[in-house]
Amino acid sequence: MPLQTRLTELLGCKYPIIQTAMGWVADAKLVASTGNAGGFGFLAGATIPPEAMEQAIVETKVLSDQPFGVNFHMYQSNAQEIIELVIKYDVKAVSYSRSPGKALIGQLKEADVVCIPTVGALKHAVKAVQMGADAVVVQGGEGGGHTGSVPTSILLPQVVDAVDVPVVGAGGFKDGRGLVAALAYGAEGIAMGTRFLMTADSPVPVQTLSRYVEENNPAKIIVSKAIDGMPQRMISNAFLGKLEKAGNWKRFLMAFGNGLAYRKYAGASITDLVSSALKMRSNDGMTAAQALMSANAPMVIQKAMVDGKPSEGVLPAGQIAGAIDNLPTCAELIEQIVSEAETRLVQMQQLNKNKTTAFLSVVS
Repeated sequence: MPLQTRLTELLGCKYPIIQTAMGWVADAKLVASTGNAGGFGFLAGATIPPEAMEQAIVETKVLSDQPFGVNFHMYQSNAQEIIELVIKYDVKAVSYSRSPGKALIGQLKEADVVCIPTVGALKHAVKAVQMGADAVVVQGGEGGGHTGSVPTSILLPQVVDAVDVPVVGAGGFKDGRGLVAALAYGAEGIAMGTRFLMTADSPVPVQTLSRYVEENNPAKIIVSKAIDGMPQRMISNAFLGKLEKAGNWKRFLMAFGNGLAYRKYAGASITDLVSSALKMRSNDGMTAAQALMSANAPMVIQKAMVDGKPSEGVLPAGQIAGAIDNLPTCAELIEQIVSEAETRLVQMQQLNKNKTTAFLSVVS
């Protein structure tokens, strides 16, 4: 039974499975491996330095001839540059969690680039579609990183009923059963971050991957506001515990230091950082403190995801990490998901057939 939906038609991929753009994780190798296996991957443009963004796009195209996308945030100092690169290299789609505005969306739409924002609330989904989104990824509270409080099982059908574009379920998915469940809710595919992070094709150091595999308790994958004042889901560890106990002044100093470190890494000026913070504050309703603290996230996550020091940094994770204990390749993972989904669909079809046969025997 083919798993073809409006999403696969829109993106040009074989299966309705999206690999999300995790910062420091979604590199050219992971994205290409996902595409070669029949899924659709997004490069993490928010944590790739401006000068390396073009190289990442080119490298992905060298490793795979399958379509892929690029993720970015509208408040990045190089947002316009990323859009120009996406158009130049004929990248299939872009994803974003905060709308880049009608002008930029119009520029992308004019170039036939598919726009797929990630939303965590019904009103945001409706607004995104009004602004031109071709599809929406709906992340429930189980998802990793910045997240909302409404579970996927409640939020997903609400959005499906409210918009007329393809809806993709995210937050709590890892296998074929999850894909079939999402389809049953009316979604046209699933998006996974943590499950792709926990693969053999992930660039995350083995020390950090081991920490993810060892975490077998979903209850320990908690939501905290200690990083930037916004709710984020991550694995509880000693570093997060210290940050939770730190006072506002200590967090301010950490944010200031991390902001300078990120400025050096990203090649941004002080003016760029201030401009980004002001945009975040005006567009997202963030307080000045939250906008400043946002500088914390990239650098404390880098400690674990790049430097391989899971006890000294933050470990973003969906709750599903507590139910994953292996690291397959992307090809093996997608093959397993598709096989299980097809088996479940056949079983459901057979169940329905049996019920029909039983009913007919009774009435006859």
